Amino acid sequence: MRIGDLAHQTGVSRRLLRYYEEQGMLRPVRLGNGYREYAEADIATVHHIRAMLAARLSTAVIAKLVHCVRDKDELRVPSGCPTFIGELRRERTRITEAVSQLESSRHLLDAVLDTAPRDGEDPSPETAPTKSPVGRRPGHELACQDPR
Repeated sequence: MRIGDLAHQTGVSRRLLRYYEEQGMLRPVRLGNGYREYAEADIATVHHIRAMLAARLSTAVIAKLVHCVRDKDELRVPSGCPTFIGELRRERTRITEAVSQLESSRHLLDAVLDTAPRDGEDPSPETAPTKSPVGRRPGHELACQDPR
């Protein structure tokens, strides 16, 4: 199948498919006229690439892994590709750390928002909280306006 057919069947643009090829994630056959010829299996490969990108894996990691993935419907690393297990574990650790950082940021925002006036509330001094929940000393509140 040609690149337009693959783009139509996967919902991925031709330009992005060419990028996947440049990065080594897709390996179409080149015909004598220079056209790319894709196999039916490339449809599943593109779906696997999209899933791994959604998991925030780098294209370098995906390029190494995607050719070991042989199962049409789900991502599986066959026993012939054990070298990627360590790399996948490192990527999982990186993602876990990023999730933890995001959860800490969300917790901080929740603490600040818990002290903010609700919609329609009067933010008068009588209703303002007396203690900052984010560990700041009195007089060191977050500025809401540009001091210039």
